[in-house]
Amino acid sequence: MYNLGEIAQALGAELIGDPDLQIQGLAALDKAGETQLTFLSNPRYRKSLAETTATAVLVQPEFKELCPVAALVVDDPYLAYARISNWFDQRPMVAEGISKGAWVDPKAEVDPTARLAHGVVVEEGAIVGARVEIGPNTVVGAGAKVGDESRLGANVTLYHDVIVGKRCLIHSSAVIGADGFGFAREEERWVKIHQIGRVILGDDVEIGACSTVDRGAIDDTVVGNGVKIDNQVMVGHNVVIGEHTAMAGCSASAGSTKIGSRCTIGGGAGLSGHIEVADDVHLSGMAMVTKSLTEKGVYSSGTGIMPYQQWRRNVVRFQQLDKLAARISQLEKAMKDKG
Repeated sequence: MYNLGEIAQALGAELIGDPDLQIQGLAALDKAGETQLTFLSNPRYRKSLAETTATAVLVQPEFKELCPVAALVVDDPYLAYARISNWFDQRPMVAEGISKGAWVDPKAEVDPTARLAHGVVVEEGAIVGARVEIGPNTVVGAGAKVGDESRLGANVTLYHDVIVGKRCLIHSSAVIGADGFGFAREEERWVKIHQIGRVILGDDVEIGACSTVDRGAIDDTVVGNGVKIDNQVMVGHNVVIGEHTAMAGCSASAGSTKIGSRCTIGGGAGLSGHIEVADDVHLSGMAMVTKSLTEKGVYSSGTGIMPYQQWRRNVVRFQQLDKLAARISQLEKAMKDKG
């Protein structure tokens, strides 16, 4: 439990209200009750602000007079909420030390402050840093390295020689360092190209549940500092992702693509292989990128939602576009010849 004075000081917020009011948790604006802190980040929810029963609300300066309860006034309420949310995170931690049910190879190095749950396997030559937390049944492969203060959830697989930076968070069932999709065609069969590169994750990277980052074929797959990857995302071999880029759920990048820094990849978006995406590019959901994007900005592709019958008619017209374009060219030429 924290009082509003403590929270205001931590956030650098202007406090309007009693600094001794107690806060026990966080809640959404329309559901928050007594002893809970909430926030207003979207003006569309002003009505909920007037009706809130929360103890206090994080608000922008223009809304502080409209707040019926104590207010913590900040420039960006959502960012302030994000910063304070860790105070109320009650997730269970792995017990201190190495569980009796874990197995650590004699030639591996595990810092004394690390926490290893039941079923963890740390293979030969692996290094686990200080204050690392590893959940049940996770495998740290031979020669892999896990940086200080990183956390691996249950059933994570780090293949051999994977490097994980400091303060990373890898959620359950993520697979880091599996073989990339590399094959050469020999008549009617495929010949496997053995993937001999690594995966290198920078510091402060987060990877969602059931996501996959493939190892490089020859060079490394590299995920820069501060990158955030959602659940069920696919990162192909030899992909390079710049710092502080975010990829939403079910997005995917084929191999050898270079994605810039501070990009956002919308849910379900796909990037073809062997292309480059500039810094500060933002792809909307379901976008399909088939060529390099050299200028920053927002890009979209595909069609927006529409009634089914209208969609069917548009599909027919789309199939007629080539013929229509040819007819227009012929008409333009005929008009030019007459002129």
